[in-house]
Formats: sequence, C-alpha cells, structure tokens
Amino acid sequence: MAREILETKRKALKINLDPTIYGTFAEIGAGQEVARNFFTAGAASGTVAKTMSAYDMVFSNSIYGSEENGRYVTQSRLDKMLNHEFELLTERLDGPEYANKTFFAFADTVTTLNFNKSNDPHGWLGIRFQTTPGGKPNDIVFHVRLLDSDSSLQQNVLGILGVNLVYAAYFYHQDIQSMIESLVDNLSVGSVEIDLINLQGPAFENVNNRLVNLYLIAKGFSGAAIFNPQGEACQSKDILYKKDVMILRTKYGQKSAPNFGLFNIAVDQFKRSQKLKDENVIVLIEVLMTNLLQDQKELSQQDLEAFANRAEELCKTGNYVIVSDFARNHKLAQYLSRCKPTSVGISTNIANLRNIFNSANYGDHYTDELLAYISDLFSKKVKLYAYPYLDKTKNEIITTQNMPVSPEAKPLFDFLVKNAYITDIEGFDAKDVKTV
Repeated sequence: MAREILETKRKALKINLDPTIYGTFAEIGAGQEVARNFFTAGAASGTVAKTMSAYDMVFSNSIYGSEENGRYVTQSRLDKMLNHEFELLTERLDGPEYANKTFFAFADTVTTLNFNKSNDPHGWLGIRFQTTPGGKPNDIVFHVRLLDSDSSLQQNVLGILGVNLVYAAYFYHQDIQSMIESLVDNLSVGSVEIDLINLQGPAFENVNNRLVNLYLIAKGFSGAAIFNPQGEACQSKDILYKKDVMILRTKYGQKSAPNFGLFNIAVDQFKRSQKLKDENVIVLIEVLMTNLLQDQKELSQQDLEAFANRAEELCKTGNYVIVSDFARNHKLAQYLSRCKPTSVGISTNIANLRNIFNSANYGDHYTDELLAYISDLFSKKVKLYAYPYLDKTKNEIITTQNMPVSPEAKPLFDFLVKNAYITDIEGFDAKDVKTV
C-alpha cells in the first residue's frame, strides 16, 4: 500500500492537534524556519513549549558550551543542543498536566549560502523524542547539503525538512524505509542531499545504521557513505578535511578479490612521492554500488545487507570504507573535493584507464567528453596510481608504457604520465599481478 504524502502544512497541523506531542525548537542559522511552519499551520500552542535561536556565539556558548574546533555547524554542536534542550524540557515540565505527553526536542545548526556564494551550505538536524510518556528518548540525527542557488530557497527547504523530521519521528519510526523516504516529502529533486543519518534509542534497537546509510545511496539521497574502522557511519568532511587521502577502488561482487598487495605498495608510494606524514594519511577502501544499481531498479533488503556485511568486513582491515555509486573516477574526485583534502591518490586498475582512453567506448564527441573528464578529475588535487594487469592473450603485463591508447588521446595521455598525474605502481612483484 502506497504511503500517503501530506503537504507540509497538513503535517505540521496534524502534529499540533495531537495532544500527546509536545516539545521545543532550537535553531541556529537560516532563521527559525521549522518553528515558523508549526506556528503558521495553526494550533501551535498544542505542540510548542519553547522556540529559541542563539545566533551570537557568546550566547550560544553560554547555553550549550564551546566547541574545541571553533566550528558551530557540527554534529557535536547539535548533540549539545539536543542534550540541553531535552533535559531542560523534562526537568521543567514535570506535573500532572504533562503526564500524558511524549516530549521532544528538535534542533538544527545550519549555514546557508552566503552573500558571495563562496561557502558550502550544509547543516545538521536532529530530534530527541519519546514514543511513550516518560519513556526513554530516541534520536534521529542527519546531515544535509543544501543545493539551491538562493539562500531564501534553502531556508524554505530547511523548514520543510524540519517538519518532515518531527512527523517521521512520531508516525514512521516503526517503518525505517518510510521514515527515510518521508524526509524529502514536498521537496523538489536536486534541492537537498542527505549524506548521513544516525538512529539511536529503544525504538531503533534492532536497526543497523550501516543499512540505513546504504539505503540513502540506493534511494539517490546521497552519492556515498563513509564508515570508520569500527563500522560507524561518519560525515565525510569530519574525516577527510585537510587530510591526505588514498583510495582503493573496488566493485561489489567483482570476480577477483581486491589486490591489497599492490594497494599497500601504492599507499607507500603515495606517502613517499608526496612527502606525507603518516598521521595525516587516511586510507579509504571504496566499494562501488554502481553495477548492482544499474542492474536493478531497486535494491532489496538482502542486497543492502550484503553491502553492509561487505563494508563491515573491509572495516575490519583497520581502514575507512566508502560505499558509493561513483562509476567514474572524476565523480569520486568531485565528491572528495567538497571535503577539502590536502591531496588525493586513487589506486585503480590500468584496465580502467584503457577504457577511458579508448575512443570506441564513446560517441561522436569523444574528445570533448575526455577533456571534461580529465579536467574534473585532475583539477581536484588528484593523482592516479595505476596497478598493472596481465594480458593472458599476449602473456604480457600491461602498464602505462604499453597500454593501448586511441591515437587522438595519446598526446593527452603522454602529458598526464610525464607530469605524474598518472603513475605506475613501482616495485611490484609479477606474481601479484592478476588478469582482468
């Protein structure tokens, strides 16, 4: 049965008219857009105990405490807001008139597009809520990127997201897929990206957060999800900002196991050639969803569980893992560039480069497409470390020195190799080279 999608105003009014739902709104950045939706819907006194917006840093710090890194649009700030507001709510509203209330504290900390349009608009939204009066609270926290090119449009998106979150918490918390899908109700495609979500509390005790974040990719809400070595979903910029990042690209269900022997050589070469400090290097193993997403219109629960298990296996190697739908290197590079890393190395099989520099794989506009690809990739502080493969028909190991390249692309390819944008992995053992 299809889920009914209510208009934003109807969602807010339904919550306002429910006598059991009662809470507070705390918003930093982009105005008080979420609270405004509840006020304009009518009957807000039935839902809103308090609204506030501590814009000034001194006020904000005096209420929630300071941030060690000086950043305010962070999960740490959001967690402090939820902790403070929910504790205050349950402490002050402790009388018989509130005995049948399920309390909530909504919070967001957001930066919208600045006047010069030079920043990256994004934010954290969260709700701490009870499902039964006096019950233990649950948390839904997620990170968004606001994609509209106008700050007023982004404010409107934020207001809708907030209403959707409160509604999802109370009406969809028992149906995780509907809960996630409902977060973008009444929003136009391309206005927002949800790239991380975290669910905690008794209502979600059987929920696998890895699965939830993979579902964001499967539904097109995000292009990737990053997991730390403990298997926990992380916000990409928190992990990669000003780091030197080395990535091994693998496909889910590929015929051969990832070539970790050659990858370890590539990591050492990346550190040595770029003169990097070990403590600043982040190693990522990527698992591509693309091949499965292309084959199926919608991934099943079993597919997502298989991906989650694969991510967990790779996390146990002690590295970070990124699951993505970036079929091409330049899409990955564009994603990483938003995190502002210091440098990026991508370890990829030279067979992939052979396909890129083969005009037979393109249409009539091969040179235009290739130039766009190269520009998108190498303008992002990226270098490719190509590991070789064995051509069984020729019984020959293929490197950049003997890789087939279309004549019209050969000068460009030679330029990239000569200037070390593309580098062979050095010092490998021939027995580690696999066929493709």
